Amino acid sequence: MLSLDIAATGMLAQQLNVDVISNNIANMTTTGYKRQRAQFQDLIYQNKVRPGTTSSSIGSILPSGIQLGLGVKPGSVYRINEQGTLNITGNTYDLAIAGRGWFQIAMPSGETGYTRDGSFQINADGAIVNAQGYLLDPSITVPDNATDVTISDSGIVQIKVAGQIATQQIGQIQLATFQNDAGLEAVGNNLFLETDASGAATTGNPTDVGFGKLQQGAREVSNVNVVDEITTMITAQRSYEMNSKVIQTSDDMLGTLTQLR
Repeated sequence: MLSLDIAATGMLAQQLNVDVISNNIANMTTTGYKRQRAQFQDLIYQNKVRPGTTSSSIGSILPSGIQLGLGVKPGSVYRINEQGTLNITGNTYDLAIAGRGWFQIAMPSGETGYTRDGSFQINADGAIVNAQGYLLDPSITVPDNATDVTISDSGIVQIKVAGQIATQQIGQIQLATFQNDAGLEAVGNNLFLETDASGAATTGNPTDVGFGKLQQGAREVSNVNVVDEITTMITAQRSYEMNSKVIQTSDDMLGTLTQLR
């Protein structure tokens, strides 16, 4: 009976679905997190009678035929890059992107990481770094005599020094965009890497055409909607239960066959 194998693929698919939903819920408070969704595809079909074959000597064509599906398989787990709500923190080095774009992070491996997590700080040298201590790229260093740091929505970093009226520009924050954001490779710590699927990064200043703007003293919260996730999880649970019921029914039918005398 094919139904045993088919139902087993359905149960495995819903296990993956619940895993993805669980990860979304676990990251509902992760800064800049983008929720994920599992997508499934039907498996190859067995053609008992192929549609379109000739059914008689006069050339009659079968309109449908007999095709038996063999179950379901995971197609992809894609990332939904909707804008998250901006949460005001008041922290000088907290930055949120409103619109398209990714912060660029210089990783120890020499690669450039990309993130929506703008929870920045300064290290002992005054350089702006992320939570792991990796430098913001391009690197910006705040002098130790700075009394105030202002970051404009276009990414211009200015400082005020005691005894001086005019502000000084010390750097320009740049963002990166991709043709396919969903193609970025997640490597943990809220960081992503460029892949062939994402395409090459295009860099530019915030507020340029095709780029979002920055908001100082704010962070982008996760775009996970808990109500939607719980609803989706209930649907996945019911689907899992129905597939398990198919296995029980198939087992009962096989049991009936073994009891025939």
